[in-house]
Amino acid sequence: MVPDGETSITQLRRGVLEFCVLALLRDGERYSFDLVRALGEAEGLVTSEGTLYPLLGRLRREGMVQSTWRESATGPPRRYYRITQDGDAALRAFASQWARFRDSVDTLIEVGATA
Repeated sequence: MVPDGETSITQLRRGVLEFCVLALLRDGERYSFDLVRALGEAEGLVTSEGTLYPLLGRLRREGMVQSTWRESATGPPRRYYRITQDGDAALRAFASQWARFRDSVDTLIEVGATA
């Protein structure tokens, strides 16, 4: 059985993963393996290609990202992703909400620790 705290973190990670991907694409396009590697370097965001590919497909269908195929000098063609205006707007809205949410949770945790 998985401890409740670990289950909660897993659910939270799933809920914010798409916005983490959009944030990684904000500064320029990337291909999927680069996204997996960048997420893996961020503590607590380890993910796999099996999780990321369906997410990228959904973001593409929803118009949050666009993709293009490019030839690779070292192997098969790669699909590169970039954020769209809709994706950028969604990321900005999430960032604003996230800051308020994070601050509220932090306050409750701190108050609860001192009560």
